[in-house]
Amino acid sequence: MIASLNGQLKVKESNRVIVETAGVGYEVFIPLATYYRLPSLGAAVDLEIRQVVREESISLYGFATESEKRAFDLLLSVQNVGPKLALSILSVLAPDELAGAIAHADIDRLDAVPGVGAKVAERIVRELRDKLGQLSVAVPPRAIATQSNGSGGAGALMDDALSALVNLGYRPAEARRAVDSVGELRENDGLEELIRKSLAVILGEK
Repeated sequence: MIASLNGQLKVKESNRVIVETAGVGYEVFIPLATYYRLPSLGAAVDLEIRQVVREESISLYGFATESEKRAFDLLLSVQNVGPKLALSILSVLAPDELAGAIAHADIDRLDAVPGVGAKVAERIVRELRDKLGQLSVAVPPRAIATQSNGSGGAGALMDDALSALVNLGYRPAEARRAVDSVGELRENDGLEELIRKSLAVILGEK
């Protein structure tokens, strides 16, 4: 069972990376929170890994922090939450934000993640409420935190943010509208902050 992976970053996309180590390239699926923390292409990268074995496939899921990996594992313990949906949730909600949504029974916030739905959101709250201690994070108030992470030009940032939102499952038109709505701030924002502000717009419309 692969528990961690260290090597050279060969491919870097908003939902997956390829890490080469000992001449072998490993495809690893990641949440946006991990994407934000990736180094530049060609640099060394070290990821926490959860290997998921299915009858038809073996897939690797990577995380920048142990808390993201624990949150992923907890989400997988919920009925009808598979790896892809768990990654989508962690791409929208950081572990502390997920803990806050569960602690406050914020069904609407979970339901706003593409693919979740009200029934699954309710199940996440019900089944994980007593397991929040395993996340080892503080439960925040009902707010979305943002961080700046400057990179690239304005047009490239908007394109990268649009691509990331579409990869999360949002409709292209919906994603474009959200990105455009914060476009006046794009010169001062990094990719992470632009995506987070765009998500805040989408979640606020739900």
